[in-house]
Amino acid sequence: MTPRVGVDVAAIPRIADAQKRFGNRFLQKFLTAREIDYCGGSAERWAGRWAAKEAIGKAMPTGVPRPHMREVEILPSEDGRPHVQVAPATTLTGRDIDVSIAHDGHFAVAVAVIPDLSLQAPITGLDFPPPRAGEGQGGGPELPAGFRLPARPRDGHKGTFGTVVVLAGSQGYTGAAYLTSMGAARSGAGIVRLMVAQSIYPILAEKCTEVVVGPIPEISPGVVGHAALSAVLRGFTGAAAGVVGPGIGRDTSTRRLIEDLLRKVTIPLVLDADALNLLSEHRSILPKLSADIVLTPHPAEFGRLANMETSAVQKDRRGIASRFAKTWNKVVVLKGAGTVIAAPDGRITLNPIATPALASGGTGDVLAGLIGGLMAQKLPAFEAAVTGVHLHSVAGIDLEASMGQAGVLASDLLPQIPRVMERLR
Repeated sequence: MTPRVGVDVAAIPRIADAQKRFGNRFLQKFLTAREIDYCGGSAERWAGRWAAKEAIGKAMPTGVPRPHMREVEILPSEDGRPHVQVAPATTLTGRDIDVSIAHDGHFAVAVAVIPDLSLQAPITGLDFPPPRAGEGQGGGPELPAGFRLPARPRDGHKGTFGTVVVLAGSQGYTGAAYLTSMGAARSGAGIVRLMVAQSIYPILAEKCTEVVVGPIPEISPGVVGHAALSAVLRGFTGAAAGVVGPGIGRDTSTRRLIEDLLRKVTIPLVLDADALNLLSEHRSILPKLSADIVLTPHPAEFGRLANMETSAVQKDRRGIASRFAKTWNKVVVLKGAGTVIAAPDGRITLNPIATPALASGGTGDVLAGLIGGLMAQKLPAFEAAVTGVHLHSVAGIDLEASMGQAGVLASDLLPQIPRVMERLR
């Protein structure tokens, strides 16, 4: 069989800068413990292994999933040449993998050759050492308290993994509906149904090819109101979880729709963005609603809900989130650098990961959909919130490492989320 060849180039200063900012947390994303020991503090060696593992991935045939970087270990053989070993039971199969690594100025260049991809048995023989102290699943930091990925039975089907219903979007904010519904889809939910105002339905129906999009009556172009209540209730029938609010607008009739909807729908829900802003006009309703609701405000939205100044919220994020989670009897996700997830029973988790790569419009919509999708897969509200926030932030760190701190789009998160989930499994 004709050998498959992959080539990659890595910028040494960029790898060095990432290690300087994130330390071993960055190295543990793509190096095994033995590789870290061998490389010492050499940015050239780090970059060489990054390039080599990317080259191996590029040599894989189309349709065959690449192994994760930490499933491939490259160390010098007795004669000094790079020797590749692969963890058992990966998708990478073959007799041998040949790798050549070179450095020229500010770049590391690697070529990988896989001579024979026809063998069926996975490469074996590499016994990876256990994680070092402080490492969690996937070689990163320890997973936060409450983190749990839904089960993925091999014999599962789309009905196994739940249906999510999303009520979102309005004229000018079709992106919010798209990002929220696709965030739910990328969580692993089996079916996602998106309900949008009739006049923006054609836009979303064309854009959301993997989502079931349904039009509902509107009171003005792109605006859903109380007149749509019966249609919206029908849309929630049979769902396992729902997401309400992103980009839905702040019309008074929309507020009446959401208030009546929340009184009648009994499935777990995520309330985000405009749903929170509308409820801030009628705060007394919050404690009366189901406890299976996750609120996902940013600091300004939280301030409106709690009738506080945003600056006061920011001064004691942990304490205030915990206090209002008990007052409202809801799981609260106070977003921002150092996102706080608080439950009514006093449980609280602080997500320590922060990256400016996530500071762009629409990333919160993806998070709302992701949490809703995890709830549809039978995760309780607090666990779904903790897990969703962690997956979202790790995906952001991954994108910062590969794309940079600026220019990452909310839609870039969508394909990255399944990769993070699989790595943490």
